Amino acid sequence: MERTRRSVLVGTGAAGALVAAFALWPHRYAAPLQAGSDELVVDGFVRIAADGAVSVAVPVCEMGQGITTLCAQIVAVELGADRTRIGVESAPPGPFYADAVLAAHWAPLWLPYGLDSLAGGLAADPTGTLAQRTAERTPFTMTADGTALAAFEAPLRAAAAALRAQLTQAAAARWGVGWETCEARDHRISHGTQSATFAELLPEARAITPPDPPVLRAEPAREGGAALAPGALPRFARLDLPAKVDGSFVFAGDVRLPGMLHAAIAQPPQGDAVLASFDRAAAASVPGVVEVVNAERWLAALGTTWYAADKALTAMDPRFRAKGRVVDSGAMEAALDRALRRGDATTVAAVGDPAALLQKPSLSARYDIEPALCGPLETATATARLTHGRLELWLATQAPDQAAMAAARALGLSRGDVVIYPLHAGGSFDARLDVRVAEQAAILAKAVKRPVQLMWSRWQETLAGFPRAPVAAQMAAAFGPERRLLLGWRARLAQPASAIEAAARLLDGKSAPAALATARGRVDAMACEGALPFYAIPERAVEHVPVDLSLPSGRQRGNAHAVGAYLTECFIDECAQFAGVEPLAFRIGLLSGQPRLAACLQGVARLAEWGGGRDASGQGIACHRMDLRTAQGLRSGFVAVVATARQEADAVRVERLSAYCDIGRIINADIARQQVEGALVAGLALAVGGTTQWQRGVPQAGRLAALGLPLLADCPKVDVAFADSSEHPFDPGELGMVAAAPAIANALFSATGVRFRRLPLLSEGL
Repeated sequence: MERTRRSVLVGTGAAGALVAAFALWPHRYAAPLQAGSDELVVDGFVRIAADGAVSVAVPVCEMGQGITTLCAQIVAVELGADRTRIGVESAPPGPFYADAVLAAHWAPLWLPYGLDSLAGGLAADPTGTLAQRTAERTPFTMTADGTALAAFEAPLRAAAAALRAQLTQAAAARWGVGWETCEARDHRISHGTQSATFAELLPEARAITPPDPPVLRAEPAREGGAALAPGALPRFARLDLPAKVDGSFVFAGDVRLPGMLHAAIAQPPQGDAVLASFDRAAAASVPGVVEVVNAERWLAALGTTWYAADKALTAMDPRFRAKGRVVDSGAMEAALDRALRRGDATTVAAVGDPAALLQKPSLSARYDIEPALCGPLETATATARLTHGRLELWLATQAPDQAAMAAARALGLSRGDVVIYPLHAGGSFDARLDVRVAEQAAILAKAVKRPVQLMWSRWQETLAGFPRAPVAAQMAAAFGPERRLLLGWRARLAQPASAIEAAARLLDGKSAPAALATARGRVDAMACEGALPFYAIPERAVEHVPVDLSLPSGRQRGNAHAVGAYLTECFIDECAQFAGVEPLAFRIGLLSGQPRLAACLQGVARLAEWGGGRDASGQGIACHRMDLRTAQGLRSGFVAVVATARQEADAVRVERLSAYCDIGRIINADIARQQVEGALVAGLALAVGGTTQWQRGVPQAGRLAALGLPLLADCPKVDVAFADSSEHPFDPGELGMVAAAPAIANALFSATGVRFRRLPLLSEGL
């Protein structure tokens, strides 16, 4: 249900003003942003102060992807503001800022069981009443799946346009001219030789009701309200860089409160384990230790410094015992293998039915993908203060409402008694969808009756984090006579119901063992998302074989698309070889009806000087497409990657990564390029490392240095180019990652003649 501008316009100084956010099933909320004296807040997104300074409320988590700058730029260019007079503030978590696009995308995870057809309807219409209502009530104020631009560009532009109309109408009334003839640019309203600043016009503008709906610029404005030269890409300096460069930026670990204690925590091996014993007396011998707190599944020490607390944990020698199953890599691989060979498969996505064609497949191959750790640079950190029954939390989180509710449940508080102060994250890759640190910090603050900052060590981040689930896949293809036509395709994926499991933890507040039990034996279409080929293969299908594993799994950058792209693009390369056709030409021949993706393949071929991927060239190619359904229709992002790689002793050496992307209208060229460059390197990291083996629940590579991640010297030359497009913008952060690993695998085949069918890419080929 559409939110009208008039229904959410907030007046000045109206403490406790209410906002009607949804027209059907009406609900009223306290204004998410309160206007101070002589301020104006518009639509809950834009605040303008008496001196003309503009602040933009950002309802998503900044994790280095540049979303705060993008939000500020969207408002600045629509408003006609001076970029030096515009800043950002974290939007207070709550249903007003619900992400209906994400709610619709995740509809199969929150709808009552058995309403699959309704979920399909929501995916087609994410602004329908049920999706909007559920986004409001769950609430879906989360950062995930690259939906930020799709969800919030339109309301940000609307708020900026409404404010621009108020200011131009104030100027027009002052000068006796038509407001449509006034121009907003560089923080001023002008008409001919007459000009006035935003600050000068604000007193009159506050009393004006703008048009409803607001009048947007004919096309998204450029910086300062000016048009760009033909072919130029928009640029807007990142707002967060100066403070991050000089070290003054405040991350979660930089928060300091009067009387605050620092806490370190020891958690059990992965799986179902509980605290069995510890030597409490040993902590007393560590200088600076103040208190020890234990729960069923963890032990924490609190001290005047984090180092004292961590030293006390070591001295106490906590021991854990298995309450149920704990993770063992050997058992996990055996379970995946059994399921793939003998488990019951359910079709979760299909075009036609390839079963008859694949009774005797022309080509078949087994692929294995190991768990992928998130490994963000900043470990989980939260600061909690409990005073007079009111809990305050400072942390970086992709799910602020879920973090608040987890903490409230732990302390027996209502959600209204918990205040979240969202902070920027020092990386995440979806690790900050885990809200346990908020719950733990709240329990500690209550126990010691002082503010507490809990910081997980790197070892604890690896030990207790939820990796992307492992997958065993059997790929099969059927060709026509003489291998000329690819007629049938099947991807059979043996894996746990990881999307259902993650949702049980995040949306339902279940513990890791309870979430595993909820997902056990379930068919999970979202866990297989991205595995259905977009190629014009007449009969194609994706099948899921549920696997019951003891490893709790979660989300990781790229999620199921990273798995689906790897399987599809590696196996399509094998099909090209089987057919005796050059890999690029083979793909292009199967892309009827996909002109944007075909253009990306052609573009990256030019960019990388594609040589055909044969004759030991060391070049490999891959492409992918991702979609989101929004109120404006389908938004799609396309990417094609060429990698140049070789095998060097027992290592993979990637020399060059080239990417050509079509992400629609580009809002900020520098941020788009940074997103894709970072995503390519992240894809490289998971192609060569980023995983571990587990023995009795303990990871064997617990520190960053042991995860096989590429060092600076290992990073290849990176080239990125973008299509010139006027389509709706698409977030490239996950898109750029998913095609890197298959391109590298295909490059290794070109270099060595051996197929590498396991992630991370190992020295042996199959």
